[in-house]
Amino acid sequence: MGDLAPYAVADSVSRGRAVIEPRPRVRSEFQRDRDRIVHSTAFRRLEYKTQVFVNHEGDLFRTRLTHSIEVAQIARSIARALQLNDDLVEAIALAHDLGHTPFGHAGQDALNECMQAHGGFEHNLQSLRIVDRLEERYGAFDGLNLMFETREGILKHCAPAKARELGELGQRFVDGRRPSLEAQICNLADEIAYNNHDVDDGLRSGLLTLQQLEGVSLFARHAAEADAEFPDISGRRRVHETIRRMIGALVTDLLAESTRRIAAAAPRSLAEVHAAPPLIAFTASMQAENRALKGFLHEHLYRHFQVLRMTVKARRIIHDLFGAFVADPRLLPPQYQQMAMTEGIVRVTADYIAGMTDRYSVKEHRRLFSVGEP
Repeated sequence: MGDLAPYAVADSVSRGRAVIEPRPRVRSEFQRDRDRIVHSTAFRRLEYKTQVFVNHEGDLFRTRLTHSIEVAQIARSIARALQLNDDLVEAIALAHDLGHTPFGHAGQDALNECMQAHGGFEHNLQSLRIVDRLEERYGAFDGLNLMFETREGILKHCAPAKARELGELGQRFVDGRRPSLEAQICNLADEIAYNNHDVDDGLRSGLLTLQQLEGVSLFARHAAEADAEFPDISGRRRVHETIRRMIGALVTDLLAESTRRIAAAAPRSLAEVHAAPPLIAFTASMQAENRALKGFLHEHLYRHFQVLRMTVKARRIIHDLFGAFVADPRLLPPQYQQMAMTEGIVRVTADYIAGMTDRYSVKEHRRLFSVGEP
């Protein structure tokens, strides 16, 4: 991990764990968090949860698991260059999508609609609920008993009303304070990863074309650089060379602007980071290019008619499952029926559906609604 900056998160300045445990002998506290996340059931499920393309549509498209690994790789590189805690960054990155529903954002939107009368559904809060409550791996506590700063980084967004329910962890949203720089890095590494791999997957699927992307400055500029250096490459090799350069440019820009902001703010401690404005950021020009890429993806990929067809199916599956389980809790597996007795059928139904993989939710829907299914 190397020498940390004085404003980085270290074991010695952490707010620790909800349940006090003996210090690890051969790992740091945040390495322990990372290891617990990697060995969790929720992490393994990410292999079969979608990004844009549903799991059965192809073996080479990104899943929530591969996305989380890509975020961790980008975030660690940034953290190490800025002398921040790359073990904490890795733990946050690997855990940030644990609470995602099946079918990506379409599934989240559908479950949020189902939960509107009960406080709504948000995948960051669900990720926190998984690591705090739902994982069942240890005799001494529910969840994974992660360090405060790991949990803080997982909770990227939170409405003030919800934040007040979380006590100390949610107080920063009420007070308008910033999380650690490590958490700020993960937010933007997430954005770098999904924008660029959605370009790759969109081209691979045939839903996006190179001709369309030539109108996006971030892509066009780096495609031209790749062509100038390697005039004979084409196909997938050209695409990969372009995307590699895009990621490199985004990371380089982020490092330069973040270094400038940190130097200007001159924080001397983690407490001063909390009180400062955001210190991890792109330059204005790169932010504009990145926003244009995101807008392009929304218009041409996420709203493509083939993606929208699956979105409609996904929403129907989520709504149907939610309605069936809430109407008759006996349809839930026994362990969830037992949980419903103390936590309520609505909350437990949301937990059950959010934990499903794409293919499992399809199977559950068939079991409940298709005649002849076991």
